[in-house]
Amino acid sequence: MAGEGIKLNIVMFPWLAFGHMIPFLELAKLIAHKGHKISFISTPKNIDRLPKQLPPNLSSLITFVKLPLPHVQNLPENAEATSDVPLDKVKYLKIAYDGLQQSITEFIQNSAPDLILFDFASYWLGPLASKLNICSAFFSIFTAAALGFIGSAESMISGDYRKKPEDFTVLPKWVTFESTVKFKLFEVLRNRDNENVSDLYRMGATIKGCDFVAIRSCYELEPEWLRLLEELNEKRFIPVGQLPTTSFENGDDVKDVAWGEMKGWLDMQPKGTVVYVAFGSEAKPSQTELTEIALGLELSELPFFWVLRTQRGKVDTEVIELPQGFEERTKGRGVVCTSWAPQLKVLSHDSVGGFLTHSGWTSVVEAIQFEKALILLTFLADQGINARVLEKKKMAYSIPRDDGDGSFTRDSVAESLKLVIIEKEGQIYRDKVKEMKKVYDAKIIVFSCTLEFKKGKNLE
Repeated sequence: MAGEGIKLNIVMFPWLAFGHMIPFLELAKLIAHKGHKISFISTPKNIDRLPKQLPPNLSSLITFVKLPLPHVQNLPENAEATSDVPLDKVKYLKIAYDGLQQSITEFIQNSAPDLILFDFASYWLGPLASKLNICSAFFSIFTAAALGFIGSAESMISGDYRKKPEDFTVLPKWVTFESTVKFKLFEVLRNRDNENVSDLYRMGATIKGCDFVAIRSCYELEPEWLRLLEELNEKRFIPVGQLPTTSFENGDDVKDVAWGEMKGWLDMQPKGTVVYVAFGSEAKPSQTELTEIALGLELSELPFFWVLRTQRGKVDTEVIELPQGFEERTKGRGVVCTSWAPQLKVLSHDSVGGFLTHSGWTSVVEAIQFEKALILLTFLADQGINARVLEKKKMAYSIPRDDGDGSFTRDSVAESLKLVIIEKEGQIYRDKVKEMKKVYDAKIIVFSCTLEFKKGKNLE
């Protein structure tokens, strides 16, 4: 076990998505609290956009390292994160990310860290660390249920255990306990992978190539899935807690004025009645979905604050628009924000009663952090699995949809919002959020020194 005198030099290298970079940063702060030094690596633009206001006692322990992203054909200029590009361009972002391998290698050789914490996309980093005799860990921002449902590292690499989309809509054979965790067909179809190195292969190779896995989870929430992961992979999976966000967005005069106006509107709304609507940095509804969401908000007659992304990056040609006359009809009762909005500040406001979200885990944790009831509308990646976990535990309510094509109606949106936020029948969802908040407190972890881990001793 790492003693008080042992201080490690640790490199952290997240995938180029803010839903990954923010949890990595929160974990960095927890590790730094124990006196360990962190080199947090990403691209210049991403680091400039991160909330880097660190407590004085941590500012000397966390260093942000900027590595320029290599130029890749078909990747839009200045695109450095998934939020900067439409979905069909993310594959080029991954090619550019893989192009950082040489820069990372040089940095590691020069800095000689004790431990490297890396993400699923950099599947090549585990073997590199091993070659340099450096301990490595995959830090999974995905839940244990999401990883366990996918399967073992070997099955992810081989990719031959599920032949058709419908195979993902049933509980896999290696899950021996009762569970409702599975994808719906429309969620599988939206996750079609046409990249030269698939996400499943990256994930499997990452798990196989690291020394251990640190996972954003806790035994209070998903004990059976954590045990399953260790059985499937014969590797240590260390839950590090839910890592609630502690960094509020970087402030400047323009943002301070904008927040002042937002807060002024929120202050005028009755306590616990506002629907906060946001679908993260990656998910974008289709035009049909956007129309039904908007008209559902209108039908609900609830006040709402909607952070709306109409396009993913400047090259996104599929720009979505609100229904004609919507903003005029809801003026005063609702706010539609198409630019920056401080999610943590909005969620912490007393007037907000519920959060209509995509079920991305960072958004889920932030909602529970501020005891806001959850209404879910899934779009991509692991969101469907997250939703099943939350539904089973009555921690959230999903808007009813057609399992095949994912369609939903404005009426189902309105009814779901009213159920969860104001109606008596939805009290369980409001209560469960408060009950589960204590589970989501972050856990301070201590990594063992590299030599002790290499000898097979326990990690604490």
